[in-house]
Amino acid sequence: MRVLLAVDGSECSDTAVKEIASRPWPAGTEIKIVSAFQIPLTPTPEAWAIPDDYYEQMEQSVGGHAQAVVDLATRALAKDPDTSVHVESEVLPGSPRAAILEEADRWNADLIVVGSHGYGAWQRFLLGSVSQAVVSHAKCSVEVVRCRPAAGAVEKKAA
Repeated sequence: MRVLLAVDGSECSDTAVKEIASRPWPAGTEIKIVSAFQIPLTPTPEAWAIPDDYYEQMEQSVGGHAQAVVDLATRALAKDPDTSVHVESEVLPGSPRAAILEEADRWNADLIVVGSHGYGAWQRFLLGSVSQAVVSHAKCSVEVVRCRPAAGAVEKKAA
């Protein structure tokens, strides 16, 4: 079995890592941990105001964060003494939605696991939902791991 675990360093992503780490997997299972990063748009439309090395610095910064997230998830899965499961990782450049789906196809994943932030309709409209896009377009099974509300958090109900 080939499991692609997409992480972003959020609490919901950490919950997905814990879920994967807690399961007994069949011998020979391969788990690939990925994190995708996209360089943010320029802060100003005036090209002359951007330093020459802006994109290089942004790529190093954002890519470095993605690598740290992947390394943390890899260490969490490596704590399991089960050596019949192979774990590898990779940082992917590009839009998280597209990068996850393309890597799942390229790697022939049997299952994609992502965390869900649990955004409402308005937040999904503004921010987009990676998990929703993956569920809608993946060619393999997808598991969305939801975060539990923090202790003492009050859920908002629609009126």
